[in-house]
Amino acid sequence: MSVQLVDYDDALASFDPVLGLEVHVELNTASKMFCGCANAFGAEPNTQTCPVCLGLPGSLPVVNAKAIESAIRIGLALNCQIAEWCRFARKNYFYPDMTKDFQTSQYDEPIAFDGWVDLEVDGETFRIEVERAHMEEDAGKLVHAGGVTGRIGDAEYSLVDYNRAGTPLIEIVTRPIRGTGAKAPQVAKAYVSYLRDLMLSLGVSDVRMEQGSLRCDANVSLMPKGATELGLRTETKNVNSLRSVERALTYEIQRQAAVLGAGGKVHQETRHWHEEGYTTAGRSKEQAEDYRYFPEPDLVPVAPSREWVEELRATLPEKPQLRRARLQEAWGFTDLELQDVVNAGALDLVEATVAAGAGAQSARKWWTTELARRANEAGVELAGLAITPGQVAEVQALVDAGTVNDKLARQVIEGVLAGEGTPTEVVASRGLAVVSDDGALSAAVDAAIAANPDVADRIRDGKLQAAGALIGAVMKDMRGQADAARVRELILEKLA
Repeated sequence: MSVQLVDYDDALASFDPVLGLEVHVELNTASKMFCGCANAFGAEPNTQTCPVCLGLPGSLPVVNAKAIESAIRIGLALNCQIAEWCRFARKNYFYPDMTKDFQTSQYDEPIAFDGWVDLEVDGETFRIEVERAHMEEDAGKLVHAGGVTGRIGDAEYSLVDYNRAGTPLIEIVTRPIRGTGAKAPQVAKAYVSYLRDLMLSLGVSDVRMEQGSLRCDANVSLMPKGATELGLRTETKNVNSLRSVERALTYEIQRQAAVLGAGGKVHQETRHWHEEGYTTAGRSKEQAEDYRYFPEPDLVPVAPSREWVEELRATLPEKPQLRRARLQEAWGFTDLELQDVVNAGALDLVEATVAAGAGAQSARKWWTTELARRANEAGVELAGLAITPGQVAEVQALVDAGTVNDKLARQVIEGVLAGEGTPTEVVASRGLAVVSDDGALSAAVDAAIAANPDVADRIRDGKLQAAGALIGAVMKDMRGQADAARVRELILEKLA
């Protein structure tokens, strides 16, 4: 598609970006926000519904206590004030994914407000002010079928799945974020990444962005250099990856700069992000008054006691960035090594493996390479693999003891994942132990020398690096179970 863009550096030379980020977090409660329907991803469409979450006449909602608890813990972790009294409201709009034509949310009385988060991006610290974190229910899901893009524009028809309708949701809304300059997209990405890690550490959500359990509405407007009045903003809806948050905002800054630079006007609207690298217009963005909020008459106010709030404050875990810094120092990881662990979702697993006796580098190696590959092939999370951190530590202990080498250790892991027992049991049942008996190794070395006389002559002439070829031949003959170090010693002894 042909849209005029301004070079990013040129855009920042003329305008200051102002961000506003709305992050939606689906809670991992067992049931939905206002009814007893299961709150689980991936069920057959429309099988997790009832009169309450479908909004049928005469049905009455009841607030999920666990969701209230999670909301308070999230607010506390974001340095928010927790309301002594708040209530729900009806947010009225017509859209087919909400059968009752309103969403039960919070408006002017959120459960958490006036918070902040400090982030470091490229050595510079930015404070993100959190205006509110309020409770609401998620909407259902529209499936646009019969087209190429999966969007309504070229669909032949649309289907509605109401399983998600009523899912407990926390919306975290920032105040306008100024002063980020050219780093605006990176700051936004860092903020969403921080929230993802925070929600995981709190245990309130699985924050799987690809499934929509954490998603970001990214607002941005541009102010001409020296201006004091905010520009009109666009809101790019439901951005569901960290990389896309950064790319979508970069694109919008370039697009808006081109519009304003040509004397045009930015329209306040929602935009759709396309992974090919651009946004398209959605609908005109409503103001709060367009939703005709009014207090929800079917729900009593929420008034958490100060004692309960303080009890929940005591349950807050160590902040993710502090924990990472502590573990990185203890493990001696470089920034890149730690980031590999975090990106793989393996921080908890590596920590548990180290606690079980493995070295930090060994634990990192197994979880971010062999086990990450197997999890990817199986289409599961690392923690979903049928192997425990204690068993991974046992595998490494077998390597350290010389019972198996790294190649054989991968077969041990394969056996454990297949349910064949503990690592030690797999070594015994599969006969994987390294052979270090000189008699067997000497015979294999003699056979390799006889089969490769030219290589043997090179070694006799002092070219010791050629021993690698004979070691490889022995290892192949012994199915990888030879003690490579002892094989090398025997080769050099025999050809001295």
